Amino acid sequence: MTRAGASSSAFVSARIIARPPKQRLSRCVRQTLALACAAIQLAVVLLSTTAAADQTLDAIRQRGTLIWGADQEGGGPFVYPQSDDPTRLTGFEVELAELIAAHIGVKAQFAQGQWDKLPDVMDRGDIDIVLNGYEWTPNRAQRYGTSIPYYIYELQLLGRVGDESLTSWEDLRNPLDGRPRKVSVLGGTAAQDYIEKEGEGKIELALFDGATDAMEATELGLSSIDANLQDLPVWTFYSEGFTRLRPIGSPVGRGYYVALTRKADTDLLKAVNEAILKALQDGSLHQILSRYRMWNETQMARGLETNASGGFVGSFISGADVGEKRVDGQESSFEQTSGWRVIWQRGGLLIDAAGMTVLLSVTAMPLAVLIGLAIALSRLYGPGWLRFPAACYVELVRGTPLVLQLYLIYFLLPKLLDTMLPGSGLTINAFTAAVMGLAINYSAYEAEIYRGGIQSIPKGQMEAAVSLGMSKALALRRVIVPQATRLVLPPMTNDFIALFKDTAVCSVITVVELSKMYYIQARSAGAIVELGLLTALLYMAMSYPLSLVTNRLEKNLSQERRS
Repeated sequence: MTRAGASSSAFVSARIIARPPKQRLSRCVRQTLALACAAIQLAVVLLSTTAAADQTLDAIRQRGTLIWGADQEGGGPFVYPQSDDPTRLTGFEVELAELIAAHIGVKAQFAQGQWDKLPDVMDRGDIDIVLNGYEWTPNRAQRYGTSIPYYIYELQLLGRVGDESLTSWEDLRNPLDGRPRKVSVLGGTAAQDYIEKEGEGKIELALFDGATDAMEATELGLSSIDANLQDLPVWTFYSEGFTRLRPIGSPVGRGYYVALTRKADTDLLKAVNEAILKALQDGSLHQILSRYRMWNETQMARGLETNASGGFVGSFISGADVGEKRVDGQESSFEQTSGWRVIWQRGGLLIDAAGMTVLLSVTAMPLAVLIGLAIALSRLYGPGWLRFPAACYVELVRGTPLVLQLYLIYFLLPKLLDTMLPGSGLTINAFTAAVMGLAINYSAYEAEIYRGGIQSIPKGQMEAAVSLGMSKALALRRVIVPQATRLVLPPMTNDFIALFKDTAVCSVITVVELSKMYYIQARSAGAIVELGLLTALLYMAMSYPLSLVTNRLEKNLSQERRS
């Protein structure tokens, strides 16, 4: 994690203490890390053996909503903001979720989550089903309930227009100028598995978090990327926006998109299957897929559609031919917007998300300062039994990444609470978990800043206070800590600025803050530059006033020292 440092010369020693060089861990730290690893292993066992679902089909009907999880950042044609109204969602999975909910007799309610964390969010009980282009795999089928396929996907190899050195899969397996070919894929998907299996170790992978990012890197030839392997529905949807890419060969790697439920929710899984099967038979799913240009011969091959008399329907049904492109009067393919229009349409969403960033920061930072001060005082003036765990706390928190801490708080802690207090229903929402994670992470750094500040106060200050009849606690409160606070304000303010940017990590636990909203809107509108500049300006607007405060504090302190 990158953090800004203070420039005050009086605080060089404090910042060195706060950011020590790599050194051999003490015995207590190694023991603490070992215990932490054991706790994580125990948690994994609990996660795999504890009953996964609290919600049943009856509970969903009583609630009146089916909560389905997806990640808008993945974009079209799955789930993405409408071009004319970014506050509303569209996509074939949005319509499919509404279709499933209607079959159950409830309304569909969308829940945002990071794509690779959606099953974990479902295990927590925050959502009922995952519906976001998840491929069927034996591992997923073993751990979750997997529906019958709502779509049979294929993979399309893409190359650059004008690149005559790549015309087939065989060309891809042959080195180019002495180096192996490099293919961009979406990490953790069937495309990655296919390349690893079919590439025979002769193809290098470049992993991306977004489908459009992978296509753009291929189009620009970044990092010596030669090609992209993409889900055919994604390529069909975005092809008009990537005119410098072309398909190579026929689609390969056929597989299934399935909905995921918790393993214990067999009644819900059966209802989902019934809804999908019914939609296949009456042509509803055909119509949805056709609106997004996803219906093709592969889908026809299932041959499940019937007419009102029960007769088999062949290659088309009335009003929804293969290749139909329109969705509610708009083109369903990727529509790129730019300039003031996209800022006018989507800027408000970024400003709202910036409000979440500010709320997370102003809530977490005071907690971090209070915890850090308590830890620093425990290490310097506490009894021996308190100094040891305080030192271990600092080393453990600083030695583990923020994303891991957030993940453990959000996903692991509720499981442990449920294990220790069965039936209590205790849980932690995403915002609370984000604040806790940020506060805990930054408290370790604030503890070292305060420790350095307190140690910079001459020892005679404490001795003089005690000689005047003050207790050590009163001397700390009235003499030492106030002086140390004045000295640590500049580096502490710098950490506050860093905290604004580190809130971006909270998206892994479903908190939609400024950076996550930018990724969602930029990939949906294709306005990476315009929305990126607006996002940068918003971060500047949040952090620049603090920078001015930091500079003013450092200047005042420098003047006091010279006088």
